[in-house]
Amino acid sequence: MRERIKLTLPVRVHCRESADHEWTEMSRLVDVTPFGARFPLTHPTERGRLLHLTLPMPRQLRCFDHVEDQYRVWALVCRLTAQLEPDGVETRFEVGVAFTGKYPPQSYVKDPSTLYEAESVSAENSLWRLKELEKRTASQRSEQTRLQMAVNVRLEVFDAEGRVTASEQTVTENISRRGAAVWTTLRVERGRFVRLTSTETSLSVVAAVRAARTGPDGIPRLHLEFIDRQWPLEGIE
Repeated sequence: MRERIKLTLPVRVHCRESADHEWTEMSRLVDVTPFGARFPLTHPTERGRLLHLTLPMPRQLRCFDHVEDQYRVWALVCRLTAQLEPDGVETRFEVGVAFTGKYPPQSYVKDPSTLYEAESVSAENSLWRLKELEKRTASQRSEQTRLQMAVNVRLEVFDAEGRVTASEQTVTENISRRGAAVWTTLRVERGRFVRLTSTETSLSVVAAVRAARTGPDGIPRLHLEFIDRQWPLEGIE
């Protein structure tokens, strides 16, 4: 592998969380190689997501488009480190990505919430090959047994600028350290990111929506997987 080069180049990051929701954020690289890069984000994302990057990459580091002013490349989120801001609510993310090519796979075009993993580096062009991760069912989303417990929470939904556009006081149907099912009247698609905050402890976690469904009781709920930290169960188990 090439040594990382510290280049604080500007990078335009575009993400489609779902078919109907997308965002763009300007950031700056921390370091880069022909195989990938590292940079901070204020928008939430997760390991396995595809992002589209546009940056003035040095031509000797590119795998294609050597004569273009801007390097436009798809990148897979392989590492994600969350850092809580001083306000105790906002979270910033440092993202490490692997460059995967000029075009996204067809499975992403059909469903932008599809998750992938990097299989190997192609000997032809030094870009990472992608393998689609198997979609897990709601019962498989947590390795731990969920507690059937009503925890008072606030559910918040973000807009393309990262601002809270909708929120609701509600309760969990069940919860574990890594995820929860939450009753809600808010319409949120699978693939979106939301914030869940305990009304008792003010703990906030960012979560990916893995499913949105209406149960046999006629009540809609979201199935969430926490991506930035685990939910402490001490005191409620």
